[in-house]
Amino acid sequence: MTTPTRSYDPIPSRRVAFLGLGVMGHPMAGHLARAGHQVTVYNRTAAKAEAWAKAYGGSFAATPAEAAKDAEFVFCCVGNDDDLRSVVLGDVGAFAGMAAGAVFVDHTTASAEVARELYAVAAAKGLHFIDAPVSGGQAGAVNGALTVMCGGDAAPFESARPLALAFAKAVTLLGGPGSGQLAKMVNQICIAGVVQGLSEAVRFGQNAGLDMVQVLDVIGKGAAQSWQMDNRGKTMVEGKFDFGFAVDWMRKDLGLVLDEARRNGSRLPLTALVDQFYADVQAQGGNRWDTSSLIKRL
Repeated sequence: MTTPTRSYDPIPSRRVAFLGLGVMGHPMAGHLARAGHQVTVYNRTAAKAEAWAKAYGGSFAATPAEAAKDAEFVFCCVGNDDDLRSVVLGDVGAFAGMAAGAVFVDHTTASAEVARELYAVAAAKGLHFIDAPVSGGQAGAVNGALTVMCGGDAAPFESARPLALAFAKAVTLLGGPGSGQLAKMVNQICIAGVVQGLSEAVRFGQNAGLDMVQVLDVIGKGAAQSWQMDNRGKTMVEGKFDFGFAVDWMRKDLGLVLDEARRNGSRLPLTALVDQFYADVQAQGGNRWDTSSLIKRL
């Protein structure tokens, strides 16, 4: 995976660590290196970290603590709450290696609860913690066009924001600790409903004998237009689901949403229903299909 060439706002080079080199983290760390920062990476599979360092000219470390040593900013993008705790806490976790005043920016889509927990642990150690989940998928990470939703304190956010703009088009502070994760949940609720509606619309049009590529071109110029329609409508018509955000990841995210809804008393009947529709897609073997594969169950 190679990060494409793009222009970066000139800012002073900073000492940075990046933990987690999956489909999102690999290009995000690449953009930081291309922007001129001194990047040290860590990945659970060491070969990936070594390959990244060879490709981008950075360095790699054997543990999160080693990667974070001397780093002014530590970025992270792993799988879930438990993965996040495993790279942050303990004797070899990032917090053990960070110097007082350093900023940890977590791009994992995780719970608001773990964000508040780690914010408190960081504060007790003289560190800063920003929860900063992203939207835009793999393409957004590769192209440096992610949207980043942040929670935490204003001063460390402002210090980290110029660096995050190496891989993002928008980086916004939305409130205190956990606010970024809650905003990402709002994002996923919106996507779930839109994709289900688009799936039903496409299948309805096909059953009615319409040329759905033409129909989508027409209605995409009106009130029905959405990012999902523009980027996934025609591939849904073609039955292509081998890109983008996987069903397994969406179910993980919707599980976080539904857990939080139970805590705050929200009623999410449509989201709960679409979550079960994604379970149907998983039962069809579509765990790694793109989320637009909802249409398959119709």
